Amino acid sequence: MSKGIIGKKLGMTQVFAEDGSAVGVTAIEVEPSIVIQVKTKDKDGYDAIQVGYGRMKQKNVTKPLQGHFNKANKGFFRVLKEFPVKDNQYEAGQEITSEIFQSGDFVDVVGTSKGKGFQGVMKRHGFGGGRATHGSMFHRAPGSIGASADPSRVFKGTKMGGQMGNVRKTVQNLQIWQVRPERNLLLLKGSIPGGKNGYVIIKQARKKSA
Repeated sequence: MSKGIIGKKLGMTQVFAEDGSAVGVTAIEVEPSIVIQVKTKDKDGYDAIQVGYGRMKQKNVTKPLQGHFNKANKGFFRVLKEFPVKDNQYEAGQEITSEIFQSGDFVDVVGTSKGKGFQGVMKRHGFGGGRATHGSMFHRAPGSIGASADPSRVFKGTKMGGQMGNVRKTVQNLQIWQVRPERNLLLLKGSIPGGKNGYVIIKQARKKSA
């Protein structure tokens, strides 16, 4: 199968390599994920497993979801994600731990980037802006956004100010620096999208192998 697990970003820190150099890593908490549902090609049209992560109280779960979770009889979860599988050897209620990965493996991480709110073109798109000199009336404005005579409209996709961040992002080919199964931790070399305590999906890299 294409290996995958759900985790929670704890933040960044530094570890030391064997040569003494400091390496920036992201710590991800990966408590055992529970297989909630097994989907098959015969019944659902494709082969996949639905995995739950982040336990929550029953009173905070809707009645339809309670019935769905009760089929696995392993509790109630905040996050539900699907992972495609080829040779399906899983069953409902089974645990998936950080030990499916090893140090040196490469993974793709999917998360939601930090929301920045409404931002102007200089911060959002890196525009240079106008002169900062005294008397200038053009500092951080976008400037011209199109011609008035022809085509007499603004093209779709023109870079302007607007909502920045809070979008789904994927960072590819991050190396697993260390696996600490006794503490349910993965240390990934480099940074990943989102803020602290944000949920992320860690999948086997599609374009690179160890």
